[in-house]
Amino acid sequence: MTPKTETAPQTSTATSKPKYKGKIGAQILHEMLVGPHKVDTMFGYPGGAILPMFDQLYNTPAKFILNRHEQASGHCADGYARATGKPGVCIVTSGPGATNTVTPLATAQMDSVPIIVFSGQVATKAIGNDAFQEADVTGITRPCTKWNYLVKDVRDLPRVVNEAFLIASSGRPGPVLIDLPKDVQVAVCPDEVDDSPRSHVVSKRRFVGTHAGHDKQAQDAAELINKAQKPVLYVGGGAIISGAYQEVRKLADRGNIPCTTTLLGMGAFDELDPKSLHMLGMHGSAYANYAVQECDVLIAVGARFDDRVTGNLATFAPKAKIIHVDIDPSSIGKNVDVDVTVVGDAKQSLELMLKYIEHRDRNEWFATIDAWKKKYPFRYLDDSKNAKPQFVLEEINKQTGGDAIFTTGVGQHQMWAAQFIRWRYPRQMITSGGLGTMGFGLPSAMGAALGRPGELVIDIDGDASYMMTCYELATIAEYDIPVKICILNNDFQGMVKQWQDLFYGKRYSQTVMKNPNFSKMAEAFGIRGIRCDHKADVAKTVKEMITHKGPVVVDFYVEPNEHVYPMVPSGKGLHEMELGTLA
Repeated sequence: MTPKTETAPQTSTATSKPKYKGKIGAQILHEMLVGPHKVDTMFGYPGGAILPMFDQLYNTPAKFILNRHEQASGHCADGYARATGKPGVCIVTSGPGATNTVTPLATAQMDSVPIIVFSGQVATKAIGNDAFQEADVTGITRPCTKWNYLVKDVRDLPRVVNEAFLIASSGRPGPVLIDLPKDVQVAVCPDEVDDSPRSHVVSKRRFVGTHAGHDKQAQDAAELINKAQKPVLYVGGGAIISGAYQEVRKLADRGNIPCTTTLLGMGAFDELDPKSLHMLGMHGSAYANYAVQECDVLIAVGARFDDRVTGNLATFAPKAKIIHVDIDPSSIGKNVDVDVTVVGDAKQSLELMLKYIEHRDRNEWFATIDAWKKKYPFRYLDDSKNAKPQFVLEEINKQTGGDAIFTTGVGQHQMWAAQFIRWRYPRQMITSGGLGTMGFGLPSAMGAALGRPGELVIDIDGDASYMMTCYELATIAEYDIPVKICILNNDFQGMVKQWQDLFYGKRYSQTVMKNPNFSKMAEAFGIRGIRCDHKADVAKTVKEMITHKGPVVVDFYVEPNEHVYPMVPSGKGLHEMELGTLA
């Protein structure tokens, strides 16, 4: 797999000044999307308040995907954005159409993903009168967007659209919502207008804070690294967003530093490299967690010290001086005290830092880490007549060589995918991290497949997550989107069951699920469906899934009583892991 984005994505600019006078708002918006902003794929669902815009889409040169629910439209746009580095675009109607995008907006906000939702709204004179399908969408989405805006004058529309793309894509990326009253969509722009983004808007909350990095801060960080005996690189999703994966690998090689990644940072470092510690945190590797607790310098790059990573903050990395590289100054020192701050784009900051990094052997440190790796590898007991979920994922990793784009839902299957697939490339792992959105896997796979045509895209899903958005099989069938859907089916809400097993006396309150026959369900939608009940059939079923030319749904029935280990219980430190089968 060749990484698709080696530098931070750039916002598009027009090569010639667009003309707006005499055009209606919907026409202006459509021409800006397919023109200067080069939008090639959009997702959404029509309705009365957005019909003027959909009329413009009648002969659009862009690909428009009609989803079956607006939540899926937002997650498709999110998957497209994560796979390509370009903003994902979603167009929906007012009221429930717009409110159905709240979960995708919150998902994108937590994970710093650039999506733009254009929502229809009732006419400006009707706003506030409880009109049919009216909702205060800007008020509702303000907490879960980087910026939102209600357009009240067609003359403002060109500028607002340009601001939306700039804000979504720049600095620390994030979602933007633009609310479009129906009368603004049909209003004729009476004048040529200035479409330049307003400086006070785009800079007010560091919207476009593309800091190039500070040489003195980078030098201070390098000096601390050079003095370290037991350093650890801790790399998050910000390194992938900035296109810094090559610089991360150069830093690890030049400084001879072991590297662990967050769930969203997987692929920033090649996990086949012996310096890889794989993922850290609640369900991360034991050796990554032990290394963080024992290190003397922790170098955080594009990571935010999330609670699922740190465990009990009072005991997190107790022996370490902490370096934090991040484009968002508000993230630095937010959760943990930092010894050296490096504010700036991760790629550019690491480039500055590399000038000062010196090689160290660190033989004793790597010997300690190697001993942990040998003692506590990711493993499981193959003691069931049913296939273990890890067994299925190992086979998928073996047959793909890890050379695919993977999306996931949220739960046990997500953690097992993180553990048993070897992540090597940026933008390869697409998953909901911060919000933990069940149902994300299927629609995000659709967006990824449309953004990266010709590449193998596999959704690793759990039965509970899959059921939340499986209606999108209709969309997949209509557009022949060649996603491979792998359901690890245990007839439970698996991660919740695990907590009930461990902490609630196996009282399975509302976690047992009676699922349909997923393979027959897929066939009803016009998609190839396969059921795999036996461990002996896993290898040939995986092969059939991968080689099938169109979309396919595979229902792997797996052992229902398996747990994800390691596990850091709530309130415990990383060194206080429950090791389970790893012990």
